[in-house]
Amino acid sequence: MADRVGDSRARHAEDPVDRSGPESPHGREPGPFSVARLWAGGAATALVAGLVSLTGLLTARDLFDVVVLAPKGPDAWGQAEVVTHALVAAACAFAATGLLEVLLPTTPDAVRSFTWIALLVAGLAAVLPLEPALPLGDRVATAVVNGAIGVAITACLRDVARRSRG
Repeated sequence: MADRVGDSRARHAEDPVDRSGPESPHGREPGPFSVARLWAGGAATALVAGLVSLTGLLTARDLFDVVVLAPKGPDAWGQAEVVTHALVAAACAFAATGLLEVLLPTTPDAVRSFTWIALLVAGLAAVLPLEPALPLGDRVATAVVNGAIGVAITACLRDVARRSRG
């Protein structure tokens, strides 16, 4: 039994992967990262963002009987608009992945910088499309759905960025 514990410790000491968490030097300084891992994670994040959009829109519309964004007429919330919102959410995830690709090799503490940028953009996305003329329920639904998409993108890509190093 003691030999197995010793072997495990020896293997862990030889393991080149840094598992010390966000305080590790790789999390603070620019360095090498896997572009393939980054974009694969970005694609998965785009899928998550689209699904958050779809879930939020359908929940707001079907459960709470409110609309997200301003409708243009009685048929404004057909399938095309729901799909369009989900595709725009996915495109935002890809744009955020591109931002990460720029930040990772050039910026000290790129993950923290990305997190601040992404959360501030998410906040803007939650409040900018709101019009005072819309009913309060519609405004709240828009803010919640857009904010949830932004937080999902930020949380997913923050982890993707950390795991693409090494």
